[in-house]
Amino acid sequence: EHVLLARQVNVPALVVFLNKCDLVDDPELLDLVELEVRELLSKYQFPGDKVPVVRGSALKAMQSQGTEGIESINELMDALDNYIPEPVRLLDKDFLMPVEDVFSIEGRGTVATGRIERGKIKVGEPVEIIGLGDTRKSVVTGVEMFRKLLDEGLAGDNVGCLLRGLKRDEIERGQVLAKPGSVNPHKKFKAAIYVLGKDEGGRHTPFFNGYRPQFYFRTTDVTGSVKLPQGVEMVMPGDNVTIDVELMTPIAMEKELRFAIREGGRTVGAGVVSEIVE
Repeated sequence: EHVLLARQVNVPALVVFLNKCDLVDDPELLDLVELEVRELLSKYQFPGDKVPVVRGSALKAMQSQGTEGIESINELMDALDNYIPEPVRLLDKDFLMPVEDVFSIEGRGTVATGRIERGKIKVGEPVEIIGLGDTRKSVVTGVEMFRKLLDEGLAGDNVGCLLRGLKRDEIERGQVLAKPGSVNPHKKFKAAIYVLGKDEGGRHTPFFNGYRPQFYFRTTDVTGSVKLPQGVEMVMPGDNVTIDVELMTPIAMEKELRFAIREGGRTVGAGVVSEIVE
């Protein structure tokens, strides 16, 4: 499931750590597990034959014991440094930050935290709070990262933005902070989705018109109703299909935004917005 989600949300590269190797005496068994992992990665369009696979034991590392411990963690860090490419920061695009958490600081105001998805935000710049209700306007009066005050936050930074004139209950996880006028909230859209098969942890049974799962966009679940294409009566696990969706509440949305489809916290599919309808 995690490998599938990594592919669906465009994770560009990953490294594998085979844990608990201290419990296995037969090296051939470890070779078999590594082979299966590489085949799984290849199945989801990752370069399975090139991805670094590090064998070790997290417990032994915590206890500072032997090669399966500290040396394997050093090897893992080297693999991360050498194999994972430096992320490209989308600095030239309009500012957008999904809200992950909200705090109220006495005497200062309300702080929204999250990772800046794109663009940059400077102290004193106006923002809109979009999604899950009426769009509100505010001004960023402070930007903080790891308890350090910054003049600006850049794409990729995990920051807290102090917002002028907003109460704690006027902003919530699932909304986004964005440059005014750059993003709009929407409820209806068309999407191309893949429904997970039974062996991928997905549904065991098909779904029909009117199916109402949760759609996970950025940092929150929103319930929506699914309308199938004309002539399609049901969608089986493992199918790719184009659907029309109407969400219960509007969220900040753009074409090509990716999402997961969930039932009770379990991922049953993944998709991408192909067209905004309303």
